[in-house]
Amino acid sequence: MLTLDLDASGADAHARRQLANLSLAVAKCKRIVVVTGAGISCSCGIPDFRSSDGLYALVKQQYPDAVLKGRDLFDASLFRDPTSTAVFYTFISQLKKSIDAAKPSPTHRFIKTLDSKRKLLRSYTQNIDGLEERVGIVSTSSEGVKTHGKGKSKIRMKDVRNVQLHGDIHRVRCTFCSADYPCTPEHLETFLAGTPPDCPDCAARSTERVARSARALKVGKLRPAIVLYDEPHPLGDDIGSIQTADIARKPDMLIIMGTSLKVHGFKKLVKDFARTVHESAPSPSASAGSPLKKNAKSFAGKVVFVNKTAPGSEWDSLIDYHVSGETDRWVEKVIEDWKKARPADWEVQKTLVATGDATTGGTFHVAKEITNTMGTKAAKGAKRKPARRRENAPLPEDDIFDITLPLPEAPPSPSKRPQSRCHYHDVESSPSKKSRDGRRPVREPVHFEERGLLFGNATNSKAQKVPEDDFDLGENVQKPKAAKKVVTHKMHTSQVEVVLESRRPTKRVALA
Repeated sequence: MLTLDLDASGADAHARRQLANLSLAVAKCKRIVVVTGAGISCSCGIPDFRSSDGLYALVKQQYPDAVLKGRDLFDASLFRDPTSTAVFYTFISQLKKSIDAAKPSPTHRFIKTLDSKRKLLRSYTQNIDGLEERVGIVSTSSEGVKTHGKGKSKIRMKDVRNVQLHGDIHRVRCTFCSADYPCTPEHLETFLAGTPPDCPDCAARSTERVARSARALKVGKLRPAIVLYDEPHPLGDDIGSIQTADIARKPDMLIIMGTSLKVHGFKKLVKDFARTVHESAPSPSASAGSPLKKNAKSFAGKVVFVNKTAPGSEWDSLIDYHVSGETDRWVEKVIEDWKKARPADWEVQKTLVATGDATTGGTFHVAKEITNTMGTKAAKGAKRKPARRRENAPLPEDDIFDITLPLPEAPPSPSKRPQSRCHYHDVESSPSKKSRDGRRPVREPVHFEERGLLFGNATNSKAQKVPEDDFDLGENVQKPKAAKKVVTHKMHTSQVEVVLESRRPTKRVALA
C-alpha cells in the first residue's frame, strides 16, 4: 500500500505524479465501485460517529446522566430499556433536523459525475443522511424503485444507483408490520419528546376488528428506518443480489472514501470488491512501457482509499493507494486533472427546440446541455482533418438563439403538389393520376385526310386509270371539312387491292 499525502504533493514530485495517474485512472475506467462512510458528509455540517466532535461525543454532552456508550446508542438492544429508547428517539430527532439543513458536498457531486459519465457501476454507502439522492442518484429507499406486491416489498435492481447499507433517516418503519412512511415534522415532534408514534396501518386494522366485535390487534410503533448494529436489514436479500450481480460484472476500480472500515459486514463487502478489482488488473507485461501508449485497460485494477486516517494492517494487501486528506480536496483534484487530460469528455452539446408556430415562423431555445460525449472519439489511426470554418457555429457570448425565419413544411409527394409547385398547368395531378381518378378529359376524334402516296393516288381507294407513259407521284386530295368522316374502329371483311403503277403496263396483285 502506497501512501500519498495531499498536503505534501505540491513539493513532492513523485506524489504529484502518482496522484495524476490516479486521476487518469478514474477517467479511463468504465466500471467503478464507490464505497463511502460518514467522512464524506463532515463538510456538509453533519458530524461523523468516531471523531472527537462526532455524534458519540455529542450524545454524552446532551445526556450526561445516561450511561450509554457510542455503540450502545445505535445497537438494537437499546429498545429493551425505556430510558435508552427515549434517548435514542430524542437524539434521532435532532440528527434529522441537522441533516435537513445540510447540503451535498463536492464528494457527493463527484459520485453523481461518475454516474452521468456512465463510469459508475454502483455506489454503496453507510450513511443514513440520503444526500446522494439530493444530487440525483437513485437510492434503495426511493419510491420509484420499489415494487409493492404480496408480502414484503422489493426493489428493482437495475434502477438502483446507490445502495444504503444502513437505511434512511428520512423514512420511518413500523416495529410490528414493517410498513414504512416518509418522516414528517409531526413524527419528529413525537420523537423529540422521547415517545414513538403509533403505526396507522396497525391502528386501522385493529379498529376494523373491534367494529366487527373481534379481538383488537397489537398496534406497532413507528421508528426511524435505519439499521442498527446486530439488526437484520429489511432489504438484505435484495442488497445481497445487487452485490452478487456487481461482482459478476467485473468492476475495474474501487474507491473507498470517508470510512474507518471497522464494521464487520461492511468490511466483508469491501474485501470482496477489492479482490474482484485486482483480478481485472492487467498483467505486468501489459502495464509496462511508455505511459503515453497505455490504454484504458492498463489503468484498471486499482483500489484507492481516501481518508484522513490510515487503515489497519489487514488492508495492506487489498488497498493499493492511501490518499491522506479530505475527500472533497481529492475529488476536486481528480476533476481538474481529468479536464486537462481528456477535455473531450467535458464538451457541452446544446440541443435546440423550436417554439412558436412552425408554419409561419418560430424561435429556438436551448433545451438541455449534454456533457457525456465520450463515445464520439475518432477511429484509431485516423488522420486529423485540416481546420476549416465551421458552419452554424454558436456565438460564444450567446446561450440562447433567436431565429425568426419561417420553418418550411415537409415536401409533399409529387402527386399532391399544389398548383404553384406542379409542372402541370391545367390540373393538379399527373396524367396517370387523372386516369385513375376518372377525370381524364374527353379527346376529340382524330380525322384522317386522304393524301397521295408514293406508289398510289389515295389510301384505301380503288385504282384509277392513268396514261401508261405518265409516272404519277400522287397528289394531296383534300375534302371540305364538312365532308370529313369519323374513322370508327370496325373490322372490315372486304378485300384490299394494292395498285402499283409505273411507265410499263400496270401489274395488279390481288391479296385475299
